Amino acid sequence: MPNLLAACLAVLSIAGIAATPPHAQAQEPTVPDPYQWLEGVEDARALDWVRAENARTEAELATTPEFTRLEAQIRAILDSDAKIPAVEKIGDHYYNFWKDARHERGLWRRTTLEEYRKAKPRWETLIDLDALNAAEGENWVWHGADCLRPATPDAPHERCLVALSRGGADADVTREFDLVGKQWVEDGFFRPEAKGALGWIDRDTVYVYTDFGPAADGAPSLTASGYPRIVKQWSRGTPLASATTVYEGKHDDLYIAAFHDDTPGFERDFVSRAIAFYENELFLRGDGGALVRIDAPNSAGKGVVRDWLSVELREPWTVGGRTYPAGALLAIDFDAFMAGGRDFEVLFEPGRTTSLVGATWTKNHVVLNVLDDVKNKLSVLTPGERGWKLDEFIGAPAFGTLAVSAVDADDSDAVWLTATDYLTPSTLSLVEIGGQPEVLKTMPTFFDASTHAIEQHFATSKDGTRIPYFLVRPRNMALDGGNPTLLYGYGGFEVSLTPGYSGGVGKGWLEQGGVYAVANIRGGGEYGPRWHQAALKSNRHKAYEDFAAVARDLIARKVTSPPHLGIQGGSNGGLLTGNMLVQYPDLFGAVVVQVPLLDMQRYHKLLAGASWMAEYGDPDKPGEWAFIRKFSPYHLVEADGDYPATLFMTSTRDDRVHPGHARKMMAKMQAMGHDVRYYENIEGGHGGAANNAQLAHMNALAYTFLWQQLKPGRVP
Repeated sequence: MPNLLAACLAVLSIAGIAATPPHAQAQEPTVPDPYQWLEGVEDARALDWVRAENARTEAELATTPEFTRLEAQIRAILDSDAKIPAVEKIGDHYYNFWKDARHERGLWRRTTLEEYRKAKPRWETLIDLDALNAAEGENWVWHGADCLRPATPDAPHERCLVALSRGGADADVTREFDLVGKQWVEDGFFRPEAKGALGWIDRDTVYVYTDFGPAADGAPSLTASGYPRIVKQWSRGTPLASATTVYEGKHDDLYIAAFHDDTPGFERDFVSRAIAFYENELFLRGDGGALVRIDAPNSAGKGVVRDWLSVELREPWTVGGRTYPAGALLAIDFDAFMAGGRDFEVLFEPGRTTSLVGATWTKNHVVLNVLDDVKNKLSVLTPGERGWKLDEFIGAPAFGTLAVSAVDADDSDAVWLTATDYLTPSTLSLVEIGGQPEVLKTMPTFFDASTHAIEQHFATSKDGTRIPYFLVRPRNMALDGGNPTLLYGYGGFEVSLTPGYSGGVGKGWLEQGGVYAVANIRGGGEYGPRWHQAALKSNRHKAYEDFAAVARDLIARKVTSPPHLGIQGGSNGGLLTGNMLVQYPDLFGAVVVQVPLLDMQRYHKLLAGASWMAEYGDPDKPGEWAFIRKFSPYHLVEADGDYPATLFMTSTRDDRVHPGHARKMMAKMQAMGHDVRYYENIEGGHGGAANNAQLAHMNALAYTFLWQQLKPGRVP
């Protein structure tokens, strides 16, 4: 386990798990809100409004032969059986979850490495979700599987904990599955629908963190954000109510969980307490249940791998007579650290243009993945008696986004290497560290990329900061300001936007002659923690100033002009595009706002919103509402504003970012007479779609709208 908190903290982001059920009622607003009734997610009146708006949008965008053709093309890309099947090694088999035209909800299947090397491997199906849904009258969506390591190395894997979600919501159930019999375990472990999980300790014992219901004293088992507050140990054959409490967090904590590290020879148990975003505690759990805190900063990422404790700093740390900078990765012998040692070794230290993407541990090495001006570079570290030795990672491509993951960190030094860029289909290689990559799979070419080229440019933000962005443009592009250009951004939660191949973007935008740009604005992680922290809370405006700077740079270079410049973003990126809409309307000709936050006065009262206050601030504190209001699009929109054409898109089943944000903004702007339209998918969760058909439809709506508004020769 390279980072025992990674699984927990990753799902806590805005791209993570949800807080309260879709039917939960919101609290009363601070000020009167005439559109609050639209926060009733499954309220009949609200859904009637949704269906009426959907019909209007479909009538405008989805009735032409061009739309039908584009939707079919995107659907064919999503359903292609030539896509790379990503695999996870479990025992002697390689497991994959797969969706295509014949399997809308998907198959969980497995094969051998020998078969996987073939162009058309033979797969053994374990779970057919479409068949399961038909048999059970459900609409299950796959959420993953956790398989128990067998008691002896030569024994087969037999049991897995499988998570399934209704309609794509983040809340899910956990069921026990028999890998040998390929069937559900009768009277096996079962966790009812809620936010949380089960995790194996041994064959007859699991950790469970979920909604246990109120305690005898009335205290809730969920945090204020709606995540698990209590973790328990649960034995097979006993009722969930009898599970033994391992740890209870505080009501205003974020998420409580526990993990069993099953690495042979290094079996340990840990409890994690996520206090807030990027603030956590990690405890070692002893045989008697006593917890010992890992004495490293709460703001740091902490992981234990065999002999080693790794600490990834988000703030400077003075320890052992030395100060280590934010963004550094440190390592120390775990037992020595627990005994009081503080003699860390520095595995990575950031520079002016570099930041750490990740560290992948194999049996004998650590692969460092570093961004240098948003371009990946790989290297290999090897521990020895004289410290850590740094070597080149052999065979990695010189350009593009590189991702590395261990094939089997306990038993080998093999890694999966994925390489991609905006115009090059992704490749998957198997690499034995020190040897040349063996290319196993290559994604098909889904669009004609020969007409375009990739460039990187830098814009200058309002405060003088250098902001990188990527530009994918036609090779014969005229610098006349008339090129339809789509600018994409996110700018939050330390998420980095790097080049990646997208058949949908290629078919829906580039093949039509469009220009595509991606802005690496502050709030993201492109330059490490400092880049993220530069746009938190009262400094949020810097992310929007950065995005506007990139837009102005595109205009100044005469790549495009405001009537032909569109923007798109989802989730936190929906908050970004919402702010562009209301604060910088003169820069854009069209805006797509997807699964967004928009009402920043009430975001913390809706679903998972309370978990993001470390990012945005607390609107209930007058001093913080004073700056939050300045980036709350719902409060900034004005009746006499001159706004570009806008499409709001969301999902009824999004139990992470409340669909009420998009609904209310649409209703408010519509009442003001602005040029807006709306589409809400009834399923889909935070991703917006529960299957490829829904995703293709929503993508086709967005690209059709953007092209109609931005196409060459159009007079606004």
